[in-house]
Amino acid sequence: MNILVVGQGGREHALAWKIARSPLVTRLVCAPGNPGMAELAELAPVAAIDVAGQVELARRVAADLVVVGPEAALEAGLADALAAAGIPCFGASAAAARIETSKAFMKGFARRHGLPTADFEVVETVEAARTALGRRTPPYVVKADGLAAGKGVVIAESLGEATDAAGAMLGKAGARVVIEEFMTGQEVSLFVLSDGRTTIPFGSAQDHKRAFDGDAGPNTGGMGTYAPAPVFSAALEDEAMSAIAAPTIGGLAAEGAPYRGALFAGLMLTPTGVRLVEFNARFGDPETQVLMLRLESDIVPYLMACASGGLDQLPPPKWSGDAAICVVLAARGYPGLPLGGTRIGLPAGNLGEGVTVFHAGTALRDGDLVAAGGRVLNVCVRAPTLEQARERAYAAIARIDWPESFHRTDIGWRALSRPPQSV
Repeated sequence: MNILVVGQGGREHALAWKIARSPLVTRLVCAPGNPGMAELAELAPVAAIDVAGQVELARRVAADLVVVGPEAALEAGLADALAAAGIPCFGASAAAARIETSKAFMKGFARRHGLPTADFEVVETVEAARTALGRRTPPYVVKADGLAAGKGVVIAESLGEATDAAGAMLGKAGARVVIEEFMTGQEVSLFVLSDGRTTIPFGSAQDHKRAFDGDAGPNTGGMGTYAPAPVFSAALEDEAMSAIAAPTIGGLAAEGAPYRGALFAGLMLTPTGVRLVEFNARFGDPETQVLMLRLESDIVPYLMACASGGLDQLPPPKWSGDAAICVVLAARGYPGLPLGGTRIGLPAGNLGEGVTVFHAGTALRDGDLVAAGGRVLNVCVRAPTLEQARERAYAAIARIDWPESFHRTDIGWRALSRPPQSV
């Protein structure tokens, strides 16, 4: 099979890493890709949101399957254009992807289909936001309606801070904001695969959204993750599948937008049961990295079945009993304006037992590896225990020469209940 992976981040590097291991693959192309992906595949300089360019590339490489990584490409209609060209695509249509690309749509969908989620209001003016916030008690949850790279959520302790956040989000023409009830509990990421009819669970993880240790600082796209999450039992997964995942896939089909691809459900494990925080219409980042490390099955048949049907004919995916962890190395300034162009001294060869480094925001400049994004490297480890995985991850990070970076030193603290011994 010839496979095209669309995207250039850590998620896409992890997917390409796993796809490249399939005996079914004869040619792997990544567009636009990154320096790490260049070690696994051919790269093509086509932007993920260049719909016409990606369709033309898929034709040129005779792609049997296109795997779309980033949500922006789905919102742009890449899956729709590939379907019109008769090219199988692992990725949701623009209509189905609204489950992520519009939080207002997602919350309305949840209400229509009885999904357990936080109470909410959608507002379009600062005055309406102030009124809606005045009906709630702190902490206040304010969410931008559209895509925001994982940074469109503000949890504010004061009414003034919440109102200011809403005002900033409403500064764009046609913008909307979702004001939500604050939920308490631990948050877990559940992944499911769907071919539009059949839905199967495809792993879970627990991530760390805040920028700094102790869950301090602003929200980010994710500073690290680990799997499995001990708090997410098989019984809770069954509850989430029956109360949230299955009704969502069925509801989208009933509304004329059958879902094909990976659906990421952000869940809050509350005292009253599993509740939906948000959906992402693709694999998560950095959760995909630990999923791919733990997945024992060949991923390609599952991707193809989602694109073309027949997911119900495949056996349940097999997962390693090992734990996996991912620690994100970010450029200083992230999640604001990151410091770009700084040289990264990434040692050649093995960084330790079970260590895999995925590139999330890198580039080559005059032969040097440099930072070219906010989240730049993902240091990932699979090991028999989470404690071993974490120790090896931080030992590997200590060998990377990049003074302009920062990272959290407490990834996995919920499962291990203490910070790492050394960093």
